[in-house]
Amino acid sequence: MKLGLVLSGGGARGVAHIGVLKALDEMGVKFSMVSGTSAGSIVGALYAYGYKPDEIFTLIKTLSIFKSVRPAWTWAGLLRMDGLQELLVKNMPENKFEKLKLPLTVAATEIRKGRIEYFNSGELVPAILSSCSIPAVFNPMSFNGGLYVDGGLFDNLPVRPIKDQCDRIVGLHCNHISQDFDPNSLRVVIERSLLMAINANTIVSKGMCDVFIEPPHLSKFGSFDIGKAQEIFDIAYQFTKANFLPHHFGVGVAD
Repeated sequence: MKLGLVLSGGGARGVAHIGVLKALDEMGVKFSMVSGTSAGSIVGALYAYGYKPDEIFTLIKTLSIFKSVRPAWTWAGLLRMDGLQELLVKNMPENKFEKLKLPLTVAATEIRKGRIEYFNSGELVPAILSSCSIPAVFNPMSFNGGLYVDGGLFDNLPVRPIKDQCDRIVGLHCNHISQDFDPNSLRVVIERSLLMAINANTIVSKGMCDVFIEPPHLSKFGSFDIGKAQEIFDIAYQFTKANFLPHHFGVGVAD
């Protein structure tokens, strides 16, 4: 049975994916291919490369937001993801989709053409950076003749590109919107507005998942709360252990 893994974007909340994957790994769940957007593309790439969830968590914890960004003077007020690029190149030095142990698809938004594009071959790291380029925060990413921003704008839970290649799809989502909201700054208002717009394009994708995992209480974390990685990880891990069993994923079930 071919089991597909789909990982949503979500900034620091994407650490939840690692907690879920650790729980699934302990259940003996094995995936045949991976698809991801933004933070999900980072976790998905490292997982597809062969890193265990604990190893991925160790790497991500070292990625302070202050190490990840550099001023980008070509676009006033925007930032570059030099630190993230360094981490990815260091830990996946071949920098090729073809060197991954599992097939990977990465979603990014081509801003000039106004459409979603999917990468699954060629250079790996630029595709991930393209998928992670949050509008109004990071500099758009020039890659393969295109100009890209966060894939979540059009497909934050990219089930479509791998659906037909899998028998079952497991979707991991970390962007639940709480109704308990305090508009105490322009930043949080902008972040919530973007989150609401992104969530709108996940409705159909959620329905395409055979198993959908959305750990609770993640809405209290901001996109850049990487300093709370341990708490995010623990919530996701415990939720998955408490609510899912191997048979939900076809483990131990005859084809």
